[in-house]
Amino acid sequence: MTVTSNLTRREMSQHAYEHLLFHFARNGDFGSDGDGLIVLSRGEGPYVFDIEGERYFDALSSLFCAQIGYSYGEEMAAAATSQFSELAFNTNWGTAHPPAIELATRLAGLAPGELNKVFFTSGGSESVEAAWKIVRQYHLANGQPERMKVIARSRAFHGVTLGALALTGVPTFKEPFGDPAIPTRHVSWTNQFRSVRSLSGTALTGALLAEIEDVIEEEGTETVAAIIAEPVQNAGGCLTPPPGYWQGLREIADRHGIVLIADEVITAFGRLGHWFGSERYEVEPDVITVAKGLTSAYLPMGAVLVADRIAQPLYEQGRTLLHGITFGGHPVAASVALKNIEIFQRDNVLENVLALEPFLQARLSELLDVPIVADVRGAGFFWAFELCSDDRGTRFSPEQRERLLRQFLPRRLRESHLIARADDRGDAVLQIAPPLISDRRQLDDMAGTLESVLRDASRFMHVRG
Repeated sequence: MTVTSNLTRREMSQHAYEHLLFHFARNGDFGSDGDGLIVLSRGEGPYVFDIEGERYFDALSSLFCAQIGYSYGEEMAAAATSQFSELAFNTNWGTAHPPAIELATRLAGLAPGELNKVFFTSGGSESVEAAWKIVRQYHLANGQPERMKVIARSRAFHGVTLGALALTGVPTFKEPFGDPAIPTRHVSWTNQFRSVRSLSGTALTGALLAEIEDVIEEEGTETVAAIIAEPVQNAGGCLTPPPGYWQGLREIADRHGIVLIADEVITAFGRLGHWFGSERYEVEPDVITVAKGLTSAYLPMGAVLVADRIAQPLYEQGRTLLHGITFGGHPVAASVALKNIEIFQRDNVLENVLALEPFLQARLSELLDVPIVADVRGAGFFWAFELCSDDRGTRFSPEQRERLLRQFLPRRLRESHLIARADDRGDAVLQIAPPLISDRRQLDDMAGTLESVLRDASRFMHVRG
């Protein structure tokens, strides 16, 4: 049966229910009656429109991807069309093409320090997996084959392929698939609202770093290959690091011969107001993984940025990089990524985030007056509200989270024409990450809608201030 644009939303929903498997979703919730499914057909600026013409503010940037919103399609199409007419496809398996070479050169110029080598992938999980294999070959080349283990953070999400999944710290995502492919120890996250021993500031930093030191000693320094962390952790709700945390990770990694990986699939390309979130925290990792914002999701693409010293063994005579991805460095995707970088610079996208961050932070902090909101946290255009059952920060029970996060909030957000993320991979949070081209009025409108939704959620859950 052919699905055409003439179908109604209900008919389209029926086809989706019968044929489309949704990612990280309860597929049975999208019933044939069409309730609960938004079918989007176009975008403009920070807005998306469904097939019935209803407009929604995309306060999640289509899962942290649509950095520059939805109004650059013609420019992106022109870049893609030009490349299609010259060389539609070629691999980076022993050959190269100008877009991949130029993009690798541009990324090396934008990245901090000596991250001058670039390996292209098709997305975030592939980038994390590729990073691990490059790190593994680095240690093998240095005569340290026993370095097989990784230190990651509790509840952090690093991907879904089996290697990346091993690094992910969300047990419910991992347990159905057996033993992890990579031995991984998970340490405390940087949640400053529910911090280790209720510590704050540099005392919290000291405790978190001491825990990592203890794990390294327990496992044996000579067995630990890498530490991986996001500059601001996504799962758990935009968890920023306490002061000096990243400098501490850098010092520990250097002292023990461990490779430091910054997973920047979400935080790179302006989400925190910089090309890379690592810049915000003034640290130079050994490896950075990216995807999503590299093309602002106009085409799928990811990359691994590698420091010269980590890549050096791969240039030794007779040594082969034992990893490859068919579509990594796709010439059309690379052309779109180059256009994306051009747009960032031309339209002052990073400057927009940095200029409006103080306003956005202040505006969102006003929602602490809403009874259900216990904490507001984040950086740049990347924020979360932790939701609690009283003003003492009491957690919702599993049954309450089910009612709030999977029943009430999705429906109420749809009614408000706002796309945001209700999540509980840690505690109950509502998360936003608006397109980086959003202006002050749009952010203000978003905050007003969020306040209305959250006040209704307070009443629904009987939370009183």
